[in-house]
Amino acid sequence: MSTLRFKMVEEAMTRKAVQVTPPAGRTSEYFGENVFNEEKMRKYLPKKSYDALIATMKNGIPLDKETADSVAAGMKEWAMDRGVTHYTHWFQPLTGGTAEKHDAFVEHDGKGGMIEEFSGKLLIQQEPDASSFPSGGIRNTFEARGYSAWDPTSPAFIMDTTLCIPTIFIAYTGESLDYKAPLLKSLQAIDKAATEICKYFDSKVNKVFSYLGWEQEYFLIDKGLWGARPDLMLTGRTLMGHESAKNQQLEDHYFGAIPTRVMAFMKDLEYECWKLGIPVKTRHNEVAPNQFELAPIFEETNLANDHNQLLLSIVKKVARRHFFRALLHEKPFKGINGSGKHNNWSLGTDTGVNLLSPGKTPAENLQFITFLVNVMMAVHRRNGLLKSSISSATNAHRLGANEAPPAIISIFLGSQLSAVLDKIENSTDEDVIVMGGKSGFKMEGINHIPELLIDNTDRNRTSPFAFTGNRFEFRAVGSSDNCAGAMITLNTAVAYQLTEFKKEVDARIKQGQTKQQAIYAVVKSYLGICRNIHFDGNGYSDEWKAEAAERGLDCETSVPLIFDQILRPENIEMYRACGVMNEVELRARAEIKWEMYTKKIQIESRVLGDLAVNHILPAASRYQSILLDKVFKMNQLFDMQKTQELASQDMELIEKISMHSKAIQKGVEQMIEARKIANKIECEREKAIAYHDKVAPFFDQIRYHIDKLELIVDNEMWPLPKYREMLFVR
Repeated sequence: MSTLRFKMVEEAMTRKAVQVTPPAGRTSEYFGENVFNEEKMRKYLPKKSYDALIATMKNGIPLDKETADSVAAGMKEWAMDRGVTHYTHWFQPLTGGTAEKHDAFVEHDGKGGMIEEFSGKLLIQQEPDASSFPSGGIRNTFEARGYSAWDPTSPAFIMDTTLCIPTIFIAYTGESLDYKAPLLKSLQAIDKAATEICKYFDSKVNKVFSYLGWEQEYFLIDKGLWGARPDLMLTGRTLMGHESAKNQQLEDHYFGAIPTRVMAFMKDLEYECWKLGIPVKTRHNEVAPNQFELAPIFEETNLANDHNQLLLSIVKKVARRHFFRALLHEKPFKGINGSGKHNNWSLGTDTGVNLLSPGKTPAENLQFITFLVNVMMAVHRRNGLLKSSISSATNAHRLGANEAPPAIISIFLGSQLSAVLDKIENSTDEDVIVMGGKSGFKMEGINHIPELLIDNTDRNRTSPFAFTGNRFEFRAVGSSDNCAGAMITLNTAVAYQLTEFKKEVDARIKQGQTKQQAIYAVVKSYLGICRNIHFDGNGYSDEWKAEAAERGLDCETSVPLIFDQILRPENIEMYRACGVMNEVELRARAEIKWEMYTKKIQIESRVLGDLAVNHILPAASRYQSILLDKVFKMNQLFDMQKTQELASQDMELIEKISMHSKAIQKGVEQMIEARKIANKIECEREKAIAYHDKVAPFFDQIRYHIDKLELIVDNEMWPLPKYREMLFVR
């Protein structure tokens, strides 16, 4: 066996769990201890400053300079009491990750010494270099100035000895260069539009919140095995590797007992999350070997998104502490399920009503149906745009792979709700069916089992956008994605649709219809329009792909072409009308997406070529030489006929190795030439298309022959850890 591979596998198989013991006491006693939440604000801020900050957080009232200075002073004192020495503006650039630049709490005291200082000015604004982050042409290298600005609605927190202040990130010219700024604008848009509709039903409603509950899937792999796989290190996925004889086909990993070493990691991860106020609740084994899931309690979307971005950093940090590496790529291993991030989305009012939960009276149900149908209309009209929000070079490996939602956006409602909408569409009156929350049944033959409550919808794992009883589950979001990408698009699309709905309802009221008649008539007309987005069947089937195309849904599978949706005139107008993004910002994002796609495929191509030529082919050649030497020596002992008889299998293997090696060499050379041609293209869109059409197709061709060699070459000579060694380490 390869010396490095043997050593890494042996270490992985014998590694013990790292036990990290949380402090004694209940979780509630240390939950949020590293967060500057309302409890800390009350303790460290004067009452006037506290009241002003709460008003800013809840009602958007701007802070004056005096209050900002007071908040900064209190925040600094709290942080320093916990051993903090630095602060940073924590933001979410268009790289997909987070960014931070640390500054110490020090200034000259004028007497040759230093004093700890942190002003309101430093709290509110900093100046990171905007030219060094993706800007889509908004910023040139010589135009470096950009600004990060404090978001008071998301509390500051402590990581190690640094106070982290959540911020937006904008260019010197004012355009957003991050995910948070447009997310906040989309939340304002959905609040305004949805509140106006709510007032048809309840004049007391003054605010509507968007809520998010994400479910984060990830893989764990032993750090030594990860280090012995350059493809995993550099691209996040295995570019080669034959499937293990046993993978997930026995379905024994899903919800199975959590391995001891993984459980120690999970306990540590949860402890770190709870200290930072991330309300994680659920943990379990996922379908694939070494795949796991973590999920929190629902939160307001902006905070939930910040918490997910923070988690993506914490999970990597904690994994290292336990001698793991966390893999967030959507498809790290061929032949087993990849990882997604399910975004459970809902809307709620400041009066405590879930707008996507069925009611028990006709009035409550009319409000529910109104919002439900408008969401359907928004998804119907923007299905291609929603797909662009979750598409990437990495997520393309997962979508449509019969393990995740298809690359066609549709809505699942379930039989009961579908029947309700059918009755509304075909009815002639304004009666809305009263839907109960849950029905029940008692299991026959087992008397001690209590009555089971059954939800009013089933779940459809093949649907990318499924109604699950009181929310929609956007299941197509990628594991490594920033949740905000999908949430910006969804919130904006629904906000725009609700605004259009209000215009139509108000026009009917002016014509003499009652409010209920007008609402019902518009809802009924919408059901006929958005019928094509509703699909409760098997989204994996070939029949659905053909039917979806007939329905006029967006069936494009080329990621670079999917990004064209961002710049369609009707979508540009939607973002503009809702005040979320202007055309300059949208064009920049499209450029960044094309550029990011190209770079990821380019990196994978380079890594694949290097591994094929410098790792795989030499190993195959060495084994082939051993076989040739064996045949040669046989030929010295026996005549040609006897040698052919005795060494026929070896000679066949020699030929197969030559055939596969030649195909690999040729494929790598052609891939490099295709890459050279693509690199000369200046237009980012055309370059991304070239990489998709001309470079990426070589990946599977080259991999096929490498994986065949893995089955031929002596196990002890194969240079890279195999799937069976990486996926079943406990």
